[in-house]
Amino acid sequence: MKTQYFTATTVNGYIADDNHSLDWLFQFEKIESMEGQYPQFISQVGAIAMGSTTYEWILEYENLSENPDKWPYDMPTWVFSRRNLPAVEGADIRFVQGEVAPVHEKMVEEADGKNVWLVGGGDLVGQFHDQALLDEIILSVAPVMLDTGAPLLPREITTPPLKLVDVQKHGDVFAVLTYKVQKKPK
Repeated sequence: MKTQYFTATTVNGYIADDNHSLDWLFQFEKIESMEGQYPQFISQVGAIAMGSTTYEWILEYENLSENPDKWPYDMPTWVFSRRNLPAVEGADIRFVQGEVAPVHEKMVEEADGKNVWLVGGGDLVGQFHDQALLDEIILSVAPVMLDTGAPLLPREITTPPLKLVDVQKHGDVFAVLTYKVQKKPK
């Protein structure tokens, strides 16, 4: 079981622009060599966590108020927010706030041996990292740069550094980098 941050990013480390748009990512056609990557990844996930901005983006992008059946996940999802947000009818969504460690414990239990996916945003993932709960970072790096936006992971991670465990090239567009998060010695 791993707690993973699986996301797309620009070369200079943004996961969305200032308007929370992913248009920079959606401009790319499907790449044949990447088609099985997400289905393989999600098949190993048993629980999901996301922040309120990510959740609200999914609500709007999928028009879930009109089409709740388009909720993309069939596993329990924890949404970290201090605000009251609308639920999606029929989806297993749990709204939480506060420290990530006790919620992570529940997520691991619910995942029942499968992985925990930290969808985003970067600050939420950083909170899991701060508590030594993040095991792996999987980045699909797109060949674009934004001048501002939502940062990939707004934390200084220098000692110990991340350990590169896999590199994949997909067409002339994406590099997928997988990093193991090394824990600080106690």
